[in-house]
Amino acid sequence: MRTLAGGCLVGRVVGEMDYLTRPAYLTLFGDLIATRHPCVVLDLSGVTFCDSAGLNALLAAHRIATSNRASLVLACVPPQLRRVLDLTGADQVLAVHDTVADAVTALGGEPLADPS
Repeated sequence: MRTLAGGCLVGRVVGEMDYLTRPAYLTLFGDLIATRHPCVVLDLSGVTFCDSAGLNALLAAHRIATSNRASLVLACVPPQLRRVLDLTGADQVLAVHDTVADAVTALGGEPLADPS
């Protein structure tokens, strides 16, 4: 699912990110970046599992975004995936934000309205 939030394109990732789903996620990430939005946020709140193939897909998305002069950041990263990012050092390459609103603000987008 993709939406616009504060001028950034947000793609919500759901399910397992592993060697079986890697091709589908690479296609999804490529499609999001191909829209030519200058900023793309991957909302990972729906990710239930991520192995090295899933991590590779995220890093590939970052490379694709960089080569297309787009900024790509992660938001709402589940604790188990955040740990993988920390342990592998991928968090030094991939910007990680607690919320989509934080990610949008970091990318220079318009602040999102407070839902309360």
